[in-house]
Amino acid sequence: MPFLKTTDSKLFHNAIPYKPMGKYAHFLTIRVTESYPLFQTDSELNKARVRAGVKDKNTISRLSMFKRKQSTPERLVGRELLRKYEFMTAEECEYNVSFAMDNPDCIIYGFAIGDSGSEKSKVVVDTAFSITAFDESHETFTLNAPYENGTMAAKGEKKSDGKLDGEIGTVTARINQQDHIRPQVFFPSIVTLKDPTEANFLYVFNNILRTRHYGAQTTRTGRVRNELIGVVFADGEITSNLRWTQAIYDQMKANDTLKSPDPLDEDDVIAAAKTAIENLMNDEFIVHTDFIDEAFLPLINEVKNLTNNEVGIKSILQKADTEAKEYASKHIKKKTAAKTK
Repeated sequence: MPFLKTTDSKLFHNAIPYKPMGKYAHFLTIRVTESYPLFQTDSELNKARVRAGVKDKNTISRLSMFKRKQSTPERLVGRELLRKYEFMTAEECEYNVSFAMDNPDCIIYGFAIGDSGSEKSKVVVDTAFSITAFDESHETFTLNAPYENGTMAAKGEKKSDGKLDGEIGTVTARINQQDHIRPQVFFPSIVTLKDPTEANFLYVFNNILRTRHYGAQTTRTGRVRNELIGVVFADGEITSNLRWTQAIYDQMKANDTLKSPDPLDEDDVIAAAKTAIENLMNDEFIVHTDFIDEAFLPLINEVKNLTNNEVGIKSILQKADTEAKEYASKHIKKKTAAKTK
């Protein structure tokens, strides 16, 4: 029995196919920073020098959110749910250590275990770029590590005669500077699921909606909200994150809603993002069914009604788990057995 009534069943496979079958579901996501996250490599924020827009040929530096910074937190949220509702245990499937190879996370997001087996990810995520320039999107903070008394100075050490060597002692040198991304920085990102079943589609959809932290130090900062503006079903891949970002920049420039150095208004960004993706889809040479703007509301409301209660989320996870185990028994176990001969 299908979960969704707002979509045509022909958009999904009945079972996970072994070979690519030319069905794609593209989640149109605007990632909005809500604290001071860190997307960095080697202690520096990731950035790229690119053209400002499709039409605007000026060159600017943009913050970059690499694909692993996006996909890993989302799949970890899914794994957390699988453990909560007892579809897998931490002992049988440990991320990047020992994969069980037969649950929704392993089959949808992929794994590689040397000679034991591997599965290519069916979720495609590319680097996302900030709409605004690097200089407007980051801030440098001075960080410190105080002592337990709440100050930056430790009490003096005792001498051999029992007296303190000074009341205050030495001031700590544990001070550092770190660039952080500012709140209300927007990263347009297209998450693509290849050859979806309905359960896999809902599993990935739910992971995107639930994920709240991205980047380094996710227990202390990194709050990011995913604002979905639509889903595109197609028989091929659609435009890139960079081109969509550049088209949004052009649209906002035309609307005079780029407010440098002030943060962008979220309503302006969402409106420009919808217009930009609709224009870009009109230029595509593929067959596609778009759920954008008003057409998207019934779908996302139906998904939320399914995933915001225990019965609904368990039924989705149960179906996704059944499909994953059927796929693994047909394909992954055979591949593993063949390698051992």
